This record gives sequence, C-alpha cells and structure tokens, in this order.
Amino acid sequence: MEILGILKKIFDIKHFKNGFKKREILVLTEEQYPQNLLIEFIQSKVKLIENFSIEDRIKIFINLKGREWITPTGEKKYFNSIQGWKIEKPIEPVNKIQNSSSTNSAIDEFDELPF
Repeated sequence: MEILGILKKIFDIKHFKNGFKKREILVLTEEQYPQNLLIEFIQSKVKLIENFSIEDRIKIFINLKGREWITPTGEKKYFNSIQGWKIEKPIEPVNKIQNSSSTNSAIDEFDELPF
C-alpha cells in the first residue's frame, strides 16, 4: 500500500531498552478528505526519513500491522499501526491542461478522416 501526502512533522527517534528503535512522522494525506496519519519507521528504516523536510510532498509505502494486548484485568484490546518501509518524493504529474490540449489536437486530426 502507499500513501501520498505532505510531511507535517518528524518526531525524534525513540530508543528502547531491548535495542528496539522507532521514529514517527505525521503526514497529511492528499485526498478528498485529508487525514493526519502517524506513520512509524522501525529499526534500520528510521534512517529513511533523514533526507526529508517538513512540507515535502512524499510517497510512503506502508504495511498495516495489528496486535492484541491483554490488560492486567484480562480484557482483550486491539491496536493498529502503520509502518513505513520506503519513502520517496513523487514525480509531479504533467500539467493536465497540456495533456488535454494535445489529446484534443490528436482527436481533431481523426475527425477529418473519411471514415
């Protein structure tokens, strides 16, 4: 899966006692109803964020993770996380006006054909 959006915040790397590390970013998605998504990068993937800055337009490749946790009282709870495994700056789309005008001129040529 992938997400397109604007990088809004880069959090510090968190180090845990067992050697585990993670770094989170906040991304505002590009869609009809934009969402603020917290995406985590773990272990060796934390370094992938180093070449990006706030307000960069980014494309992130993700995996959805879910886990079960049993509270001290025995209640089951479920959690989801979004883990990034690749991040890049997307190629900007070609101007739609240029595409439509070149398409229209090609269609106009066909309009003059005898069949």
